[in-house]
Amino acid sequence: MTLLSNFWSLFLVSAPWLMLGLLLAGLLNIFIPKNFLQKHLGKEGVWTTIKAALIGAPMPLCSCGVIPAAVGLRRAGGSKSATTAFLVSTPETGVDSVSVSYVLLGPFMAIIRPIAAVSSAIVAGLLVGKEKSSGTKNLDKEIQTAATTGTSCCASKQADIENNAEKQSVCSSKKAEIATDTKTSCCATSSDPALVNSSEAVLETTANCCDTDHPTQPVNSESLCCDSKKEEQQAAPFSTKIKQALHFSCNKLLSDTMGWLMIGLFFAALVQTYVPTSFLSHWGDGILAMVVVILVSIPMYICATASTPIAAGLLMAGVSPGAVLVFMLAGPATNIATVGVVATELGKRAVSAYLTGVIGIAIIFGFLTDYLVEQYGFEVNPAHAIEHELMPQWLTMGLGIVLLLLMLRLVLISLKHRMK
Repeated sequence: MTLLSNFWSLFLVSAPWLMLGLLLAGLLNIFIPKNFLQKHLGKEGVWTTIKAALIGAPMPLCSCGVIPAAVGLRRAGGSKSATTAFLVSTPETGVDSVSVSYVLLGPFMAIIRPIAAVSSAIVAGLLVGKEKSSGTKNLDKEIQTAATTGTSCCASKQADIENNAEKQSVCSSKKAEIATDTKTSCCATSSDPALVNSSEAVLETTANCCDTDHPTQPVNSESLCCDSKKEEQQAAPFSTKIKQALHFSCNKLLSDTMGWLMIGLFFAALVQTYVPTSFLSHWGDGILAMVVVILVSIPMYICATASTPIAAGLLMAGVSPGAVLVFMLAGPATNIATVGVVATELGKRAVSAYLTGVIGIAIIFGFLTDYLVEQYGFEVNPAHAIEHELMPQWLTMGLGIVLLLLMLRLVLISLKHRMK
């Protein structure tokens, strides 16, 4: 009974903050335009990487949800560095996980956690982008070397003359084709004698995007498809967006996180009930503890929110705050599925840069956390130390029951689908 009592206590103290996080996450998901990421994250560079990390940090996506989003970003033209930064910062932190961290671990961990997550994402993105840049430079050198060698060994004067003539003719024909395509594909009118049946569909598509006063001007890509995109950008009623946010939070997002959340709460209750505080104290701090929690977290498929109660259990068992932070950073970002996506979409050589950035920064911030706690007395409160202090008992109980009913509803819906 003690185990169930501790589990229910942890569930109640987490419920109000998880409900708040779900609401904020739903609002972010609805009010951020769908094409926002592809528009701002398509180039390599430091600023693009920073933007990707900052955009991904509050996103309502866990370890499982960020994978298709990152793949879509990459295949839509996102750079390697931006995709990596987004893939790291999104599952490592979020508005829901920060709120749960505040109540389970205290304000200090709620502040340093997103800072560490964003820093880890930026470093990992820059390392992966640097790996790409160096590879591109080496490839260019190989191409130049091959071209020089081929010219010195095999070229003759007669071949040079023939090649030059052939190149000039090809370039002339290509220029003519480009000029013709530019005129006929974009700004031609129905009276243009160059109009043929094969270009009618192209003309119909671009007719709304071209300047009728200057039909020969090249078309800017940002001005294409004006009418359809204007209709899509028209804002839906505010009440409709709120309903969509609530629907997303209470269905998709809660469904993705509640399984691991329950497992995490049960683990925390198990540790709180059966593991003495001094059991892990002999290896609860230092590099050994950080390496151990990293090895434990790699096979786990867990999101930032669900990792928080597990971290609270580790903290109550005597693990240092720095090692707990390492677990919360490495767990969501270094699971096997995410590493596999990095290898597939960004290249196998990017995996080492990815892991170096994530694990290296996590360990650095782990030592920094332990140092700040020891030197400046920042408090990292376990869950039981702040229970029922932040809000009235009736509100905590009411929100806990609402959250439990929402979870039971999703379970019943899942069972109905399986029975069909």
